Amino acid sequence: MDNVSYHKSASVLAALSLFEHRLLVIWLPPYSPELNLIERYWKHLKELACVNKLHDSIEDVLASTEYMLSQQNDPTSIFRMSFSKLL
Repeated sequence: MDNVSYHKSASVLAALSLFEHRLLVIWLPPYSPELNLIERYWKHLKELACVNKLHDSIEDVLASTEYMLSQQNDPTSIFRMSFSKLL
C-alpha cells in the first residue's frame, strides 16, 4: 500500500487487523512513484493524451483523454498498457 493518509487512518488499520491472519500488507516507501502501478498508468495516459499536443480547448483535452481511456479497455488496442508480462 502507498502512504496516503487515509490508508493509515484508524478505521483502515482496524479493518486490516481483522484480516492480518490472511493478509500481509507491504507498505511502499514514502515517495516511490515507480513502484505504484497507478502512477505508471497516469504517466502513460498523459503521454498519449496530452504530451506534445496543442489542444484548442479543454473539451479537446477531455475528448483525447476519454478516447485513450476507452482504448485501455480494448484488448487489441496498440495504445493499451499492460502490467503483466507476456509469456
